[in-house]
Amino acid sequence: MAPPAWLTAGLRPEPAPVPWPAAVRAALALSLPLAAGLALDRPAEGALVSMGALSGVIGDTADAYRMRVFNIAVPQLFGALGVTLGTLVFGHGWLAVATLTLVALVSGMISSIGAVASASGLLLLLNAVVGAGLPMPEPWWKAPVLLGLGGLVVLALTLLGWPLRRAAPERAAVAATYRTLADLYEAAGTEAYQEKRHAVTGSLNQSYDLILARRTRQHGRTSSLARLLAQLNVLIPLLEAAPAADLRARLHGPPPPAVAATIRALADAVENGRAEPAEPDLPPSDRPSDKAVAHALRHAATVVHAAEPNPYDVDDRLGRPASLAVRVRRATRTMLLSAPSWRYGLRLALCIGLAQSFVSLIAVPRSYWVALTVTFVMKPDFGSVFSRAVLRAVGTCLGLVSAALVLAEVPRGWWDVPVMAVLAALIPVFSAKGYAFQTAAVTPVILLLSDALNQQGFDLVLPRLYDSLIGCAIALVAGYLLWPESWHSRIGDRLADAVADSAAYVDRAFPPGPPRAGADAGRLRARRKLYRDLSAVRSEFQRALTEPPPTGTRAAAWWPLAIAVERIVDATTAARIRVTHGAPPPDPAEVAEVARELRELADGLRATETLVAVRAELPGDEDGVLAPLRQEVRAARAIAGPELPPDGP
Repeated sequence: MAPPAWLTAGLRPEPAPVPWPAAVRAALALSLPLAAGLALDRPAEGALVSMGALSGVIGDTADAYRMRVFNIAVPQLFGALGVTLGTLVFGHGWLAVATLTLVALVSGMISSIGAVASASGLLLLLNAVVGAGLPMPEPWWKAPVLLGLGGLVVLALTLLGWPLRRAAPERAAVAATYRTLADLYEAAGTEAYQEKRHAVTGSLNQSYDLILARRTRQHGRTSSLARLLAQLNVLIPLLEAAPAADLRARLHGPPPPAVAATIRALADAVENGRAEPAEPDLPPSDRPSDKAVAHALRHAATVVHAAEPNPYDVDDRLGRPASLAVRVRRATRTMLLSAPSWRYGLRLALCIGLAQSFVSLIAVPRSYWVALTVTFVMKPDFGSVFSRAVLRAVGTCLGLVSAALVLAEVPRGWWDVPVMAVLAALIPVFSAKGYAFQTAAVTPVILLLSDALNQQGFDLVLPRLYDSLIGCAIALVAGYLLWPESWHSRIGDRLADAVADSAAYVDRAFPPGPPRAGADAGRLRARRKLYRDLSAVRSEFQRALTEPPPTGTRAAAWWPLAIAVERIVDATTAARIRVTHGAPPPDPAEVAEVARELRELADGLRATETLVAVRAELPGDEDGVLAPLRQEVRAARAIAGPELPPDGP
């Protein structure tokens, strides 16, 4: 009688520490405007400023200060445009329906560009819905100014620590990557190795994104960023040596404890900015994997404790983004020419158009909440539409209970200020726990702010519940059930691409002929891209697992093969490291056979959902460097092949 896991996955709170600074900022950003509005006898204007601050609090998800400025300021500009459009069509019936539908189309297409664009598209549509559904103070420009002022309040509170902590977030991110790598080496040879490797990949991606996003406009000039980038780059050889260390641990026992201890000491040096040269104390060994780890660790120690590097001599090709102009052109082309961008824009426009048409035809009090619910549920980069609709409904019910208690028991006026401070502080705390918990925290805040605008009091509660359920139903039917792609996930195609990339990586790791100049750098970049792609595939799988059957069932069936592909990449890297440090190189014919098997597997994944029988013998030197890789390829092909009957061949 227990509900299925795909239905209850989002109801389990994620383990996360309490973000005290974010909680304090949220409490001040939302309560101070209310207090100022009451002091000036303009509670409605104060509530609008707090609404703008709420958007800034929800959008403040980055670590580095420069990225936080973009994450808060840029969406506020789109939010100001949205509330202006909504205010201009307020009370105009079908003109408002057409306008919001068009805004939803643009919002959905913008969301395909990136994280900041996604937040901007969300705020564009949300504020347009609010402006079209709530009476705003005259003249028309006052609402966007007040909402933008709320965003500036959050931005000002966020930047208070910038003079003292300029590069502290970047240093902390790089140090955290070192510590996750130390955890990886401690897990070598155990079942926890793959989980720790995923953590390293995610942390490394985040660190590169933080540093390179800031370095794009300052390339070759900022020594502090060049130093951090150099310290991050030297982790790549250590990460490459980890699969070899894992293989060594499975055969001969775990690596020396001094490896993880030294990496943790380097993490402390990075975070504190120290430069205290010390030679890593590692026991001698003749094994290629141990020599690879020792060589990479000594190189990392040299770079971490080195003097300031030459900012013009730091290799950032492992992840350096293109110039801003190039990225703008690429983003615009992606938005206008991408089929997924148009599909999502049309899905969102259809749902918003239906929501606005519904409330135009049927008398629904304060009907803007229906479209707000649709917008939150339909955000594609936030997770499954189905699970978000369920979690939104659950979170809204929980939030309405607390809102009902506040509206029924707390008198309006100055009591709103401390109550708002407490409720606002819970938003970043609950947001870290999951979407349902974030909804439960945001719902009473929005209701209290809405009450300050229209003075409906307790009468707001039940209409908001009905509106939320209607919005969830519209999103489920028009945004999920009516679209075939909801029921036919592309995880098989994504996985086939990853397998094909793995085959190309095998070829690149063991090229025929003598070594070529620049081959190692190209292999490193290919490996970084491959691990990023595998991380994206894993995220796609995790999203699909929360879908109801058949999508969730199909994702669960493909999941072992996704893990097998990751193990193939690790085995390839381990073999390359062993060859680099003294192991005999493999026969080129053996390398070609392994790559061919992987390409056949990729072609089979693309061609049909029921694969034909596969070859999995892969003969070769069982004592050679590619023996573990061939074993992983055989396992992958066995997973992908059909089950034969008991009396089959």
